[in-house]
Amino acid sequence: MEMMAMTAKEMLIKLCDSVVADDPPFFWNKWQYDDGVKLKGVEAAWRLTGKQEYFDIIKKYADNFIDEEGNIPKYHDKEYNIDHLNNGKNILFLYNETKDPRYLKVLKLMRNQIKDHPRIETGGFWHKNIYPHQMWLDGLFMGQPFYAEYSKVFNEPENFDDIANQFYLMAKYSYNEEKQLFYHAYDHSREQRWANKETGCSPNFWGRSIGWFGMAIVDTLDYFPADHKGRAILLDALNKVVGGIKRYQDPQRKLWWQLVDRAGENGNYIETSCSAMFVYVIAKAVLKGYIDKSYLEIAESGFKALVETETSINEKGHVVLHHVCEVAGLGAGPGAPPEKYRTGTPEYYYSEPVIDNDGKGYGAFINVAAVMAELGK
Repeated sequence: MEMMAMTAKEMLIKLCDSVVADDPPFFWNKWQYDDGVKLKGVEAAWRLTGKQEYFDIIKKYADNFIDEEGNIPKYHDKEYNIDHLNNGKNILFLYNETKDPRYLKVLKLMRNQIKDHPRIETGGFWHKNIYPHQMWLDGLFMGQPFYAEYSKVFNEPENFDDIANQFYLMAKYSYNEEKQLFYHAYDHSREQRWANKETGCSPNFWGRSIGWFGMAIVDTLDYFPADHKGRAILLDALNKVVGGIKRYQDPQRKLWWQLVDRAGENGNYIETSCSAMFVYVIAKAVLKGYIDKSYLEIAESGFKALVETETSINEKGHVVLHHVCEVAGLGAGPGAPPEKYRTGTPEYYYSEPVIDNDGKGYGAFINVAAVMAELGK
């Protein structure tokens, strides 16, 4: 079947079948958020299709880490790494479906991480213990949808003030109104070399970080009480994200650039993980009624471009997603040599490897295919 002939549901099934067929090499033997993103998309496909193998691969992945007593040796809550909370969404799914007490034990451990996780003075979670006093856009996706779903499932409504505050702070500190974009990260201490000494912000607008933030908003809203005053904070942040997505969609390619506001600059490139995330944010926001249906054209053209220009089928018959930035970050952990310090310059963002099928892009692509399928595309 040619890529351009596929419906969103057909693409979703093709993507998820590729995940199942590539097991186990597709997954790292590591508690890695990339895998959680992919499996959240597989969960959506299971809900749409009822295919048992989709449920089974999620359970197989979790049970690879969780022993018979509910211990999870490769997850360490006291590392205070907010990335490690993301896969809790997969465990919540399994617990809701099976009521297996092993999963409950893991969920309680993750809740303890949230309770004790370091924060800046205004209440925002540090991105990681090794990145003190810093909030990154990425971290909102890694922590808040899980925190919100946990709070709903286990009846902790008092947490939603805290959750809303995370989005309020991130938007307050990192949004550039003139550009209609969010800076990748914020350093409350102003100590990092990448941080602007007045604003604390990193210097550039990295597409995937903005994509993570947008996904965090629409996914957290799934669990946010309809009558909570903090809901308006999330919707305001969503409107800001959507404004930037609309403004910077490439008029010819219909996708988005690695550094969103620097289209055509030497070294910059059309990047598919942020493109998939932006399409997801628009499509889900339309599906849920958060934004006007007129925005759907952005999602439709972006999804069409991803399918027709950025994917192929390999010799195994599996979907390949091209032009994914493998990694990007800021600064360095304790003890890292000076040459490893990530400065946040354009040259840095352009220098990181661009690969096929990186899990962050592949996972976003599965998730957006699921939403487009729900929209009947």
